[in-house]
Amino acid sequence: MKIISTPIKGLLELQPNVFEDSRGYFFESFRADTLAAHGIDVKWVQENQSHSSVGAVRGLHFQKGPHAQAKLVRVTQGKVLDVVVDLRKGSETYGQAVSLVLDAKKHNMLFIPEGFAHGFSVLETATFVYKCSNYYNKESEGGILWNDPGLNIDWQVSDPIISEKDCGWNTLEEFTKITGGL
Repeated sequence: MKIISTPIKGLLELQPNVFEDSRGYFFESFRADTLAAHGIDVKWVQENQSHSSVGAVRGLHFQKGPHAQAKLVRVTQGKVLDVVVDLRKGSETYGQAVSLVLDAKKHNMLFIPEGFAHGFSVLETATFVYKCSNYYNKESEGGILWNDPGLNIDWQVSDPIISEKDCGWNTLEEFTKITGGL
């Protein structure tokens, strides 16, 4: 597996070794010892899956406090633009966003440490799968406004489909004034 650093410390793209032949393909989508050798020594306790239509935008979500979650995300069908925002208090990259296309044909994944808001837009109808290091807790749920002008994220969709909840989050500036970060 190839591990690729991003502009934000701790946020890593994973590209598995894919073995293809006339029958199809095979790859290891998760291997604890390989990830631990690259500093990802996480106990995964929950796995989630969603299916979304082209143009859907989900996020930017996070879990606060003792329910904070690291995530290992990928798509098993389609293509998404995966977006994360660093919300870690004291981080040199606090408030910075990184986006990366996750593509079922590439089989690439993204490791997201605790302390990040996460979301994605659907570029091709997609099935999105992610492991979490902590259980979901409704009371600890939070978010950043998906179209925050201060973040200026290009979601690469022309007519976004957004939930009412995702339209009601605070901007990064408002979140920072209230909490100072995660």
